[in-house]
Amino acid sequence: MKKRTNIIISLTFLMIITSCENHQKTAKITQMNSIHKINKATQQVRDYVKKDIVIAHRGSTYWAPEETEQAYIWARNIGADYLEMDLQLTKDNQLVAFHDDNLQRTTNIATVFPNRVDDAISDFTLAELRKLDVGSWFNHKNPDRAKTAFEHLKILTLKDIIHIAEGKKLQYHPEKSTFSYVEDEKDNGNRPGIYVETKHPKSNIEKYLAEELTSLGWNINTQPKEIITKKGKVGVANTNARLILQSFSPKSIQQLEKYLPNIPKCFLLWKPDMKGNLKKVYTKAINFAVENNVHIIGPSIAGTPNNYEELTAPWMVDLIHQSGMIIHPYTFDTNEQLKKYSKDVEGVFTNRADLALIFYSKNKIK
Repeated sequence: MKKRTNIIISLTFLMIITSCENHQKTAKITQMNSIHKINKATQQVRDYVKKDIVIAHRGSTYWAPEETEQAYIWARNIGADYLEMDLQLTKDNQLVAFHDDNLQRTTNIATVFPNRVDDAISDFTLAELRKLDVGSWFNHKNPDRAKTAFEHLKILTLKDIIHIAEGKKLQYHPEKSTFSYVEDEKDNGNRPGIYVETKHPKSNIEKYLAEELTSLGWNINTQPKEIITKKGKVGVANTNARLILQSFSPKSIQQLEKYLPNIPKCFLLWKPDMKGNLKKVYTKAINFAVENNVHIIGPSIAGTPNNYEELTAPWMVDLIHQSGMIIHPYTFDTNEQLKKYSKDVEGVFTNRADLALIFYSKNKIK
């Protein structure tokens, strides 16, 4: 009897230990996969950004040479909510809008600087970059959309694009390699915001960005200037959401928070960077964003013509929304993509702002 009692006690103890271990494992897994939530201060900044916005990716890559005056004026006048750009830092610390690290794809560098075709954009001064033609390549690649106005376009600075957002056009002065800003007779009153991407941190680009935005009156933390808007026109430029910051780089996100706090920020996600178990990595990315006061997640969408990997699946959307953040996926180029994703997200990066604006208008989402 005593032996039987000891066996029962031992089994009971083993069951208790096993139960505790299982509970600890479950708690550990739950904790590992749990989604953190943004705090009230971050929610307040998140709510600066209106819903169902159209973000003109590089102005347009479809209708005009990307990140040029022609692309941004087109996007402004058609009614995009934001002009999106990639920022690079030149050798003389000027902020320019250019996607690639080198200049081969979208300039005539092989003609102008034949011995420097492999150099990074950061190896050139602004004056040197302004010797390049950043528009004619588009006509050669897209003869059906070619225009003489796209020839001999110049690389733009952040300052240039902000003046376009404020309704101006550019007048180039080759002797100084600079632009002046004049009234645009084709301006129709739209005043979009700007959506700025920083790359992996180089030479403190976030610090230069904060200084430039402050001097131009676009830093909402430091005496932002009033921008006159018109009823019935896009007026984002005169709101607390006039500027949204974005990056794929966790380090840059942290630097942006350091130099430009309390401004909407988007953490961009790219599948090739997400190694291992996707749900765990995705959860980790969301929690990193929450911990660094990010307000928006920017994941890729699937489908032609870009054929990116899917990072905006329903379960992913649910995880982001659980955190309290909103979603601005990239890059929408077809009506099929808009139909598939638009009701689950709060804004779209698009090379076809014309298609997105028509879609939202017809579906009464805006």
